[in-house]
Amino acid sequence: MASVCVNDALTDDELRWILSRLDTDKDKEVFGLVCKRWLYLQSTDRKKLAARAGPHMLGRLASRFTRIVELDLSQSVSRSFYPGVTDSDLAVIAQGFKCLRVLNLHTCKGITDTGLASIGRCLSLLQFLDVSYCRKLSDKGLSAVAQGCHDLRALHLAGCRFITDETLKSLSERCRDLEALGLQGCTNITDSGLADLVKGCRKIKALDINKCSNVGDAGVSSVAKACASSLKTLKLLDCYKVGDESVSSLAQFCKNLETLIIGGCRDISDESIVLLADSCRDGLKNLRMDWCLNVTDSSLTCVLKQCKSLEALDIGCCEEVTDNAFRDLGSEDVLGLKVLKVSNCPKITVAGIGKLLEKCSSLEYLDVRSLPHVTEVRCSEAGLEFPACCKVNFSGSLTEPDVLL
Repeated sequence: MASVCVNDALTDDELRWILSRLDTDKDKEVFGLVCKRWLYLQSTDRKKLAARAGPHMLGRLASRFTRIVELDLSQSVSRSFYPGVTDSDLAVIAQGFKCLRVLNLHTCKGITDTGLASIGRCLSLLQFLDVSYCRKLSDKGLSAVAQGCHDLRALHLAGCRFITDETLKSLSERCRDLEALGLQGCTNITDSGLADLVKGCRKIKALDINKCSNVGDAGVSSVAKACASSLKTLKLLDCYKVGDESVSSLAQFCKNLETLIIGGCRDISDESIVLLADSCRDGLKNLRMDWCLNVTDSSLTCVLKQCKSLEALDIGCCEEVTDNAFRDLGSEDVLGLKVLKVSNCPKITVAGIGKLLEKCSSLEYLDVRSLPHVTEVRCSEAGLEFPACCKVNFSGSLTEPDVLL
């Protein structure tokens, strides 16, 4: 019987189907080593690409990988090189990768508004853009993106210090399906900008305004009302103008809230935390309220008793919290906490930690740094038994989980 060459027997579509059945990227790379035809099929079928290349090489990559939908050109904060990606690179990307939906330019310090204008003109299918720490960008470039990328779902602008409320207004007018927005450290953002944003963007699920020091209760309340059914994650770290009014608005409107970061918001007190615990009892998973100096045992006990889905809690530097927050838990109160941080709470003792352990067998990380009454020796002398999988941070030598960042 005469042998049959596989290339003669199988069509391109049949070979693409075989390629689609391969599980790992390594296997798909090996597929392309068989022959030029298989290499071409593997290249044109590829959806993701991470690259470090100049305009000439990017052009060649665009010709070879014609179906790329996700392109990662990001740089490490600690190992970035200058200028790295430039406006010329973005012009090539905009012309060559027309199917692009995800573009990561994190810490590409060389790009400017000119490069973003190219993205806005040519990549109308774009849904995800990360330009965090691209410090030369301003409202002009982001407005161009909003003008051309109407299907944008996620935009990350952390550290873009020149961004103002004008960008939020542009997004509101043109990107009404926006679901995630990162504005950490954009200190020119104000309550007025947030109010403008949610006039059009009412589907926001995740909003990061950590360290936006000009945001206060009026802006947060606007977001809570407009995005009541969609908002799941809100980060307000070190927004010192935020107080009880913000948390009360979230409790009133945002029943689906899962993650709330209010660390450093020192005007927040028991009054609003009790409302939050009652309103979000079924869904709240992550709560960070370190340095909320007016939080006491009464509201913390409410959180522990009512928020049955809570997995991560940070009450570091809440100096009024004592052992009573844990003693007041009843026999029916079983905690599902995996991460608990109580560092710098001077009134918590070994007895309080022991009560906690009685109610919580699922702990994976416990931070007890700088507790004058809680040391490794004292815990051992008291016979405390931590869950087998739990890492206990007594001195700061352990890597912290990033769930509450």
